[in-house]
Amino acid sequence: MSIWGTLIGGMLGFTIGGPIGALLGSFLGSKFSGGKVKSINFSNENSQQIFALALIILSAKISKADGVITKDELLAIKEKLNIPDSEIDNVSKVFNVAKQDDLGFEPYAQQISQIYSKNKTALVEVLNILLYIAEADGQVSKPEIKMIREIGFIFNLSNIEINSLFESRKSSEKLNPYIVLGVKPSDDIKEIRKKYINLSKTYHPDLLINKGVPEEVLEKSKEKMRIINNAWDQIQKLKKTS
Repeated sequence: MSIWGTLIGGMLGFTIGGPIGALLGSFLGSKFSGGKVKSINFSNENSQQIFALALIILSAKISKADGVITKDELLAIKEKLNIPDSEIDNVSKVFNVAKQDDLGFEPYAQQISQIYSKNKTALVEVLNILLYIAEADGQVSKPEIKMIREIGFIFNLSNIEINSLFESRKSSEKLNPYIVLGVKPSDDIKEIRKKYINLSKTYHPDLLINKGVPEEVLEKSKEKMRIINNAWDQIQKLKKTS
């Protein structure tokens, strides 16, 4: 079954507190409205459900960062997250509640960071996909950029890691391969290769699934992997000619 098909119903057997629990409780009952954050076993489906919820909730916050939520933007979110028509109603429930509640994005980002505190790979991937969603209306606004960066810092990602994700969204002719890999032009090629290998492992589809990333959203990770490979190829060529 699609992860989106179990997003609501599957959570009935799983207890989670904090702002995410309160949000779920607003339309599923008080079972979710309180308590502490429950630790996640990343080998089971619950971790994928939490990841999916994180994307939908933060997508709602990102989509209204500039004060405008367009129909095209909502359709693009559906397409980018591979949400089937049969499940759009369930996903929309979460999206609309997150969009309309009085909480900002910070409490949700803090809870997500806490849940995935030992799973940095998942946090990086949440931010990666949020960048794609922010581009849904054809342009990433300054408020959206600011919010995504702040979410990254809440996730305890470094400025280098966040810059790498932003750089990866540029067209190939404008992209700086050193920023993509989070290295400096003066770094030794062996050190750059180590960073490239580490990034390759981070974005390997099998690893991401094991870390709780739903298969439905892996296409964005695969694209990031292609960009990482191209950046490494460019750096090798630049080093040879220098």
